[in-house]
Amino acid sequence: MNLSIVGKQLELTDAIKSHVESGKDSLTKYNLDIISTRCVLSADEKNGKKGFSAEFAINLAHKNTIVIKQKDKDLYAAIDLAIERAKKVLRRHHDKITNHKIKEDIVEEVAIEDVDEVIPTRLDSYKPIEIEEALNALKESAMQFFVFTDMDDKMRVIYKRADDKYGLY
Repeated sequence: MNLSIVGKQLELTDAIKSHVESGKDSLTKYNLDIISTRCVLSADEKNGKKGFSAEFAINLAHKNTIVIKQKDKDLYAAIDLAIERAKKVLRRHHDKITNHKIKEDIVEEVAIEDVDEVIPTRLDSYKPIEIEEALNALKESAMQFFVFTDMDDKMRVIYKRADDKYGLY
């Protein structure tokens, strides 16, 4: 990942550069393809009050550029706040990619001689549900049994018996 640090109306010292670089290193923990990061640090003076601004432009692969601007009276505080906001944006993007992506498992069929064919499948939901909800789902469907995870994180099976009652393992 490339990093460029630019100072406008401000002299960049080694301490400032190392502070920005250490903050940039903390952005890599989300395993996103960060191509480059540009940091523009500037000093502003309005109405006799001195202030600093930090702007980070983060280029991600397969996503638009993320731009974060932060102003503060202290330069290091502006950098820290901008890095925290960048972490929040990258964490949200990472969570969106990992949690909301449709995961399709490719199951290879293995043929074994003299054995019936077994095709593994995934459960529709791995979220725990209550036994009453599982019973209602079984009643509404034409299935003979329903596999689910109960509230104690135990794998359970509810099934229709021959005498029109229901059993639970």
